[in-house]
Amino acid sequence: VVTETNLPNLPKRQGKVRDVYDLGDRLLLVATDRISAFDCVMPNGIPDKGRILTGLSLFWFDFLKNQVVNHLISTADRDLAAIAPIVRKAKVVPVECVVRGYVTGSGWKDYQKTGAVCGIRLPAGIKQCGKLAEPIFTPTTKADSGHDMPMSFAEVEAAVGKELAAKLRDLSLGVYS
Repeated sequence: VVTETNLPNLPKRQGKVRDVYDLGDRLLLVATDRISAFDCVMPNGIPDKGRILTGLSLFWFDFLKNQVVNHLISTADRDLAAIAPIVRKAKVVPVECVVRGYVTGSGWKDYQKTGAVCGIRLPAGIKQCGKLAEPIFTPTTKADSGHDMPMSFAEVEAAVGKELAAKLRDLSLGVYS
């Protein structure tokens, strides 16, 4: 179980699940076996979780490569790439793009309190896990630690600008569909 990595002489940023090493003009993303549930990092890992997480990411990067540009550069070394692909540096957008086709989780809690999810008013009478007529974009903050917080679309526009906010929403809804 790999819950932490340490590559000497390389600057590292540790997220909830990944260790990110700065290679100068590129990054090495190491998916660890750490578990994050409800934005809390658990003390024990799951064997091979990092390998599986990276495999899923690589599948989706390839599957969606004609729809969404991604940051993947190399998976040349099969053993290392199984947990640690090399990627382009990119400006991090401080928004987690979430699309919901069903009202569940934190969206269900919001709906029960306000009749809306991330500021989007929904019809009355939706049941827990109920399917929406159309998927909705329900972004959150992207926190390195602690809880991600729901954002309205206006808050996303204020954080990243109207043009990028619209692009994030449209790409997210397109990928979901």
